[in-house]
Amino acid sequence: MSAIHFIVFLPLLAAVVAGFSNRAFGTVFPKAVTTGALFIAAALSWKIFLGFLLYPVPADAVAYGADALPGGAYVAQVFTWMRSGDLDVSWGLRVDSLTAVMLVVVTSVSSLVHLYSWGYMDEDPDQPRFFAYLSLFTFAMLMLVTADNLLQMFFGWEGVGLASYLLIGFWFKKPSANAAAIKAFVVNRVGDLGFMLGIFGVFLVFGTISIPEILEAAPGYAGSTIGFLGYRLDTLTILCLLLFIGAMGKSAQLGLHTWLPDAMEGPTPVSALIHAATMVTAGVFMVCRLSPLFEQAPVALGFVTFIGAATCLFAATVGTTQTDIKRVIAYSTCSQLGYMFFAAGVGMYGAAMFHLFTHAFFKALLFLGAGSVIHAMHHEQDMRYYGGLRKHIPVTFWTMLAGTLAITGVGIYWLHAGFAGFHSKDAILEAAYAAGGGGQGAFWVGVFAALLTSFYSWRLMFLTFWGKPRWTQSEHIQHALHHPHEHDEPSHEDAGHGAHDDHAHAHADHGDGTGGYHPHESPLPMLIPLLVLSIGAVFAGFAFNKFFIQPEAGEIFWKGAVAFDEHLAHAMHEVPLSVKLSATIVMLLGLFGAWVAYIKSPTIPARFTATFELLYKFLLNKWYFDELYHVLFVKPAFWFGRIFWKKGDEGTIDRFGPNGSAAAVKFAGVWSARLQSGYVYSYAFVMLIGLTAAVTWVIAR
Repeated sequence: MSAIHFIVFLPLLAAVVAGFSNRAFGTVFPKAVTTGALFIAAALSWKIFLGFLLYPVPADAVAYGADALPGGAYVAQVFTWMRSGDLDVSWGLRVDSLTAVMLVVVTSVSSLVHLYSWGYMDEDPDQPRFFAYLSLFTFAMLMLVTADNLLQMFFGWEGVGLASYLLIGFWFKKPSANAAAIKAFVVNRVGDLGFMLGIFGVFLVFGTISIPEILEAAPGYAGSTIGFLGYRLDTLTILCLLLFIGAMGKSAQLGLHTWLPDAMEGPTPVSALIHAATMVTAGVFMVCRLSPLFEQAPVALGFVTFIGAATCLFAATVGTTQTDIKRVIAYSTCSQLGYMFFAAGVGMYGAAMFHLFTHAFFKALLFLGAGSVIHAMHHEQDMRYYGGLRKHIPVTFWTMLAGTLAITGVGIYWLHAGFAGFHSKDAILEAAYAAGGGGQGAFWVGVFAALLTSFYSWRLMFLTFWGKPRWTQSEHIQHALHHPHEHDEPSHEDAGHGAHDDHAHAHADHGDGTGGYHPHESPLPMLIPLLVLSIGAVFAGFAFNKFFIQPEAGEIFWKGAVAFDEHLAHAMHEVPLSVKLSATIVMLLGLFGAWVAYIKSPTIPARFTATFELLYKFLLNKWYFDELYHVLFVKPAFWFGRIFWKKGDEGTIDRFGPNGSAAAVKFAGVWSARLQSGYVYSYAFVMLIGLTAAVTWVIAR
């Protein structure tokens, strides 16, 4: 077995062990097995990734009987899955530079989330189940990113959907968690329908679902047409649009985004793992994996650019009004995914993957940091009830500050040095401008979204860590003060999480705005992942930008794993200075605006919302997408459901089926019982009538 076999199947083995152990072996054993397996997988993944960075042909490419491919890539065969006519599906684990990037992202974040969960889920009675779900999700994601054919990719695609449903609804006693899990599952099924149709169409056109064969044959179908919905349309455009609909659902793009913010009902480690760093990036990965196919469909790429830019703008505007700390970061994720998609749409797939790579570190850091804040604030998630926390939880503060500096893109252009987002997000904006056409429209949208990103990110930091404590206004804190030894069920977090933790203590009110409540720093298992992710948020962009986006080095690193436009790579580095400085300028403007509104003059937000009430409500209600979908889809679905239930099921099937048969038997039984009088003359009379009827029938014949 090669390293890739261990990377993929160790999480599955750990999930099985943790799941079947349940509570029989206590909580430490399943946690140790799953966490240990993920750290081993992460170490092996970094070995493969560094191999693609440092060596022309990684050692594993020719080891263990793997099928070597050009550029150092290889396919490690597992078994033949199915054969049916022309359909031949082999289960092979494809490893190339694109896979190597995703292996590092998935296993690194997952292993740190496993470790973080030791502290965060410490009081939960169902820890074995939680860790089994985490490892099952990781296995499914690894199957997705190592897929060598579309059916194998779809297996991983649906696997992460299942694991996401289980993890979002982990606290199944909470109605809101169940509703969020169902919403995520249903919305993703809409996108998956498009993905399935795309796979069917690809097999119809190409006669195969092998990704290398499809990409090799794609140029030969440029300009061809296919019948679709009664029209003759461009073949590759239709196929790419159908495939992209799947990406829209999984990566929460505008129109199919509504599930992502509600998914915050799951435990915070779930938010960091699934909805920031891994699952939601599956759509971006799929588009980049099939980039040679998309390159032959410019109309589809234009649509990808439009949707990405629109999502980027939408989510950034909504993020400025949210007060739940996790929802702010969730909409930030949605917005950053928009950046990745419009980078792919303009043809700079290396920049899209670079931002995916850096984003995984600083967004997981922000989510886990938010979990540390929530842990310290007795499960209070409303930022309006925070304030002044930087002195009480300093490690959380400094690590979240690193994440904020990364996501807002702080850096110095002339020194070519900055935090992770400075290198990756600025590269996307430069590529969009250099691409021209629709790309320049995406550039201006991206610049405005960068302004909003800076504003809401620093708004989160100022409301949480600066200013006077506003803890006494929180119901959760008040409950902790008055019931310091009671284990209640917080409304925002785990129904099994106890209310009284060792991270906070209630004392007498000293008149300092704290109400006598003193939050303490999170335990060490929660702080270590924050510190490690901070390293990625600070250095990942500087260390790896050469390999992802620089013209010569990028061509060598990707080795054909994605379509790399060397001309665009040169052009993006030659854009005007004003373009290169635009992201830094708007970052400073956003920082200044947040400082004025939340530090210098804290009354400004209230006056702004009173003056622009309609705009504020529009953004606060997320552009009314949920309300619109409720009217267009949910209410009609319930109406049809009631019709089929009351009129169809009960009124027709039950009435004339089992209920009707039962009523007829009962009716016949009642009347038959009346004939059973017990008198001989009654029976004789009936016999006489029967005999008369029989004789009459015989004579009549």
